[in-house]
Amino acid sequence: MYRACFGKHFSDLEDTRYPGFVEHKLVDILILVMCGTLSGLDEPEDIVEYGKAKKEELQALFAIEQIPSLSTLTRVLNMVDGEEVASRVIHIMCELLGTDGDVVPVDGKTICSTAKEGSARETLHIVTAYLTSNGVTLGQLTVSEKTNEIPIVRDLLDMIDIEGKIVTADAMHCQKDTAEKILERGGDYVIGLKGNQPLMHDEIKMYLEDCVADPKIEVETVRTQEKNGGRIETRTCYKAPSLDWFESKDEWAGLTSAFMVHRRVVIKDKTTEETAFYITSLDALAEKLLALSREHWKIESMHWMLDVVFSEDDCRILSPNGQKTMNVFRKFALAMHKNYIASLPQKTKPSIKKHILRTLLSPSLLTNIISSFTVS
Repeated sequence: MYRACFGKHFSDLEDTRYPGFVEHKLVDILILVMCGTLSGLDEPEDIVEYGKAKKEELQALFAIEQIPSLSTLTRVLNMVDGEEVASRVIHIMCELLGTDGDVVPVDGKTICSTAKEGSARETLHIVTAYLTSNGVTLGQLTVSEKTNEIPIVRDLLDMIDIEGKIVTADAMHCQKDTAEKILERGGDYVIGLKGNQPLMHDEIKMYLEDCVADPKIEVETVRTQEKNGGRIETRTCYKAPSLDWFESKDEWAGLTSAFMVHRRVVIKDKTTEETAFYITSLDALAEKLLALSREHWKIESMHWMLDVVFSEDDCRILSPNGQKTMNVFRKFALAMHKNYIASLPQKTKPSIKKHILRTLLSPSLLTNIISSFTVS
C-alpha cells in the first residue's frame, strides 16, 4: 500500500550480495527496520521478532513477503552503505515533513558505545544539521577519529540548502571560514563565543559588561522567566550597542552584532548562574536573539532523545554501517512522532517516548502515522 513512497528512495541502493542467493529484498529489509524503529526498536533481534509478529500488517502496508532471519538482517546492516542510507532517509524526511522553518542548529554527537576503551570499533561521531521547526534532519556527516569536526561542518553546509535560514552553532565553530561559508550559502549565523577566540571573547565580554554597568549607556535588554515545579530559570539577554569599535570586525563575514545571555537557575535553596556570549550576522532585537540562542538547545534535546528513547549509546551493533543506518532511522522516527503528535487535536498530548510505545502496542497507530504524511 505504501511501498512505493519509501521503496523509490531505496531501490537503487547498491546491494553487494550475490544475486542468486538473495531471498530478502534490500528494500524490504530497510522498510522493516524503519517500521521497527518507528515502534521504538533498534536492536536487530528485536526488529526480527517484531517483523514476525507484524508479518501480516507489514505485508498489507508494504508488500513485504518474507521476514529476514537475525543473521540476514545483521549481515545486511553490516553491508549496506550507511552514508547512502542516511542520505535516502533524509530525503524521505524532507519529502514527507517539509523543510519550512528558519533555524538550523549544527551539532555533533558521539555514539558512546563505539568509543569504549578496548573496543575494536571505529568511534563514530555524527554531525547533524537539524531543522528546529519540525525536527527534520537536513543533512549529516560522520567525523572519523582522525578528523576535526570543524571542516566537516563546512562540508555539511555545502550539502544542504540554508538560503534564508539562520544557522546556530556552539563556540567550537566560531571560525572565520565557517561564518564566511554560511554567508556564501545565503544564510545567517548565531555562533557561541568562548576561549577558542580568546582575544575576541575577552574584548566583547569586557565591552558588554562595561555597557551594562554604565547607566549612561542604553543597552537593549530582554528578560524571560520560567517556573517548572520548584525550578525557576531566568534568562537575560543584553545586545551590544555597537561593534564599530571592534578592530577585527571586517575579518568576520557579515558580523553585525554581539550579545550575551545571563542564565540564573534556582532549585530550592541552590542557585547556579552562567553567562554565554554570541556573535551574529543578524541585526535583530534582543528578544529575537535570546530566542535564537535557545533554539540551539533543540538539537541537543534531539541527541538526548536518541539516548532516552532508543538507548543509542548502548547500541550493540558492531559495524559503522549498521550504526549509521540505525542512527538516521532513529532521527526519522523522532521526527515522524513529533509531527504526528503536534497534529493531534487534544490539548494534553503524550510524550514522544510514550507515543512510540503506543505505536508498538497498537495495531493501527503505525498505519495512522504513515498515512497522515503520505499518499498511498
